Amino acid sequence: MEQIQGAPPDFPAFVASRGRHLLRTAFLLTGGDAHLAEDLVQEALGRVFVKWRRISRMDNPSGYAQAILVNTFLSHRRRRSSSERVTDVLPDVAVADPDPALRLTLLRALGELPPQDRAVLVLRYWEDRSVEETAAAMRLSSVAVRSRSSRALARMRDRLGAEFTDKEVLRHAG
Repeated sequence: MEQIQGAPPDFPAFVASRGRHLLRTAFLLTGGDAHLAEDLVQEALGRVFVKWRRISRMDNPSGYAQAILVNTFLSHRRRRSSSERVTDVLPDVAVADPDPALRLTLLRALGELPPQDRAVLVLRYWEDRSVEETAAAMRLSSVAVRSRSSRALARMRDRLGAEFTDKEVLRHAG
């Protein structure tokens, strides 16, 4: 592996082992926007790099990086320029998924949720985190996480139909 200039020796290994996972999470958070997902991961990893010596000594540096990614996503959503245009057209992307129509439908429905609701669903069901872990990552109370989960899942069910179970919804999107 090529050494990143000026990086502590274990940072490139961390990026190699966790970068793809962070990108998949960012992809879900952005509702399928691969370019924005890459930008968010790059920004989050930049923030991790700056504090890597301290972060690398933590019990769970991956969880810390994940929290930085979610916060980066939420900050981006708050400061998004009003000059951006929202579109319902997704770019053509090669998919090895057995049901690409389902995947697109799930990503579109996920993308219609408010950013914090989307982040709660991604962390709870795709990342399979507990309510408490999700609350800590998003700096919310456990009650707020449960409330957002319930509300967001209800919106997803309304959009997709009642035949989807809670965990099934995001397992297909990732």
